[in-house]
Amino acid sequence: MSGSGFIPRLIALTRKETRQMLRDRSNLVVGLLLPLVLILLFGYGLSFDVTDARIAVVLEDSSPITLNAVAGLEGTNYLSPIWLHSMPEAEAMIRAGEADAILRVPAEFTANLAQGRGTLQLILNGVDSNTAQSIEGYATGAISNALEHLADRSDTRFTGSGVMVVTRTWFNEAGNSTWFLVPGLIVLVMTLIGAFLTSLLIAREWERGTLESLFVTPVRPLELVLSKLAPYLIIGAIDLIMCLLAARYLFEVPIRGSLWLVVLSSMLYLLVSLGLGLWISGVTRNQFAASQMALLLSFMPAMMLSGFVFDLRNVPVAVQVISQALPATHFMSVIKTLFLAGDYWPTVIRGLVILTCYAAVLIWATHRTLAKRLD
Repeated sequence: MSGSGFIPRLIALTRKETRQMLRDRSNLVVGLLLPLVLILLFGYGLSFDVTDARIAVVLEDSSPITLNAVAGLEGTNYLSPIWLHSMPEAEAMIRAGEADAILRVPAEFTANLAQGRGTLQLILNGVDSNTAQSIEGYATGAISNALEHLADRSDTRFTGSGVMVVTRTWFNEAGNSTWFLVPGLIVLVMTLIGAFLTSLLIAREWERGTLESLFVTPVRPLELVLSKLAPYLIIGAIDLIMCLLAARYLFEVPIRGSLWLVVLSSMLYLLVSLGLGLWISGVTRNQFAASQMALLLSFMPAMMLSGFVFDLRNVPVAVQVISQALPATHFMSVIKTLFLAGDYWPTVIRGLVILTCYAAVLIWATHRTLAKRLD
């Protein structure tokens, strides 16, 4: 610590911070075990995909044509049809929560279909609107495909249009919501490790009075900031490796962009989160207040307002403005682009520039909170 140069003092301080981190087992648990739990919990437990949706099919018309028309409901992982002959029975099931939808095939369906005006009734349980919309898409798609095949075999047009729409999905051709969610996990993990853990560091030293002892040494505020960042950059790098391995081998999410860009942007965002945590710690000077403030200013906004779950284009304008002030929003855009779309440079460069500005401002702000003065 007595070395006269910047580098010797920085190395000595970094060693001290590393020893403190290794002695505090709770930091290691939060830094290494909690990210693993988050990866498994969100990766396996959170999904927007609807599978095995229970749809009660009321067959008031049991002709071969009708059976062929609804046959597409079977043999898919998305729908689980329950065959009935009574509408009251189906209504009772949907009221009891035993069915998610009702597909009613009226008695005159075959006759009307031959005249080009066949109608089916689809009743959806609207308690969960997202599930209802998914079931509507799956059911209408399955029936439309079945009618197209039936028309091809019988040389009879059962559909009202001769136009065929051929759909192609880019970037997430599997239609799997896990591909959408897993890249966002990197944002949440980097936010948690960065802001929450470092929010306790300076506050702890203020409470213990050790910062006052450092003020009488040649140590400079910038050296304190960098030495506290270094050990947690290593922890964050380990967590990033875990996230990338899980994304590739557990959830089979493609990484279409450059791996070095993924690592660079992730480490830059980690630096932003670490800087935010240190700034909060330096401002509050209280461990409890710092931890609560870190969760409110970093982890919760990163989960709710960064685009991790919701499409920000569908939220009110005021919320969109707030979200653009969050570094997590810009990193979320970069990381999802790199994973699913590839190296789209306008988005990547814009995000990296914004994150670099955030990192510089937060490190400067933290440096100001460590100015050598006694209040």
